[in-house]
Amino acid sequence: MKIFRKSLDYMQSKIKDILSEISDEDIDNIKKFFLNADRIFVYGAGRSGLVAKAFAIRLVHLGFQTFVIGETITAPVRKGDLVVIVSGSGETIPSKMTAEIARDIGAKLISITSNKESSVAKLADVSIVLHASCQEKERSELAPLGTLFEASAWLLLDSIVAELMHAKNETEESMHKRHATLE
Repeated sequence: MKIFRKSLDYMQSKIKDILSEISDEDIDNIKKFFLNADRIFVYGAGRSGLVAKAFAIRLVHLGFQTFVIGETITAPVRKGDLVVIVSGSGETIPSKMTAEIARDIGAKLISITSNKESSVAKLADVSIVLHASCQEKERSELAPLGTLFEASAWLLLDSIVAELMHAKNETEESMHKRHATLE
């Protein structure tokens, strides 16, 4: 079998296992935070940051006032806002600082991490833990570095988008009206 197909099969199997551990209760709590937030801020570094930015785009399509922390036009976080941090380790200095500042301000905090004991997870109101780190030899060859975490986080967040679409009575058509026209 080609490495491409082995990698694809391996990742699909692992991601299904990782995402099957997420509780409906956590998703219900997250949905409430989104629906009650004044504004939403997302943060992540590296590839986790790209996942967070993709999520931010969908939140804008859903009609949420959304900002990406670190961008030049980002507003300051205030009490009543929601901050979502995507960080595999939950220990990178910028992620920890973002979580600490959000908590100090009184914003609600959701973390997406692979480490339930991380600083970011401990500061969060809700922490979704994606158990994506495994020591299998295949993982290092077929899904290197943080691939399983990042791919799982992307699918998790897009599934949250679907949940929010339903909660807000949004449709693909209504979201499309908020889609960027200059690309």
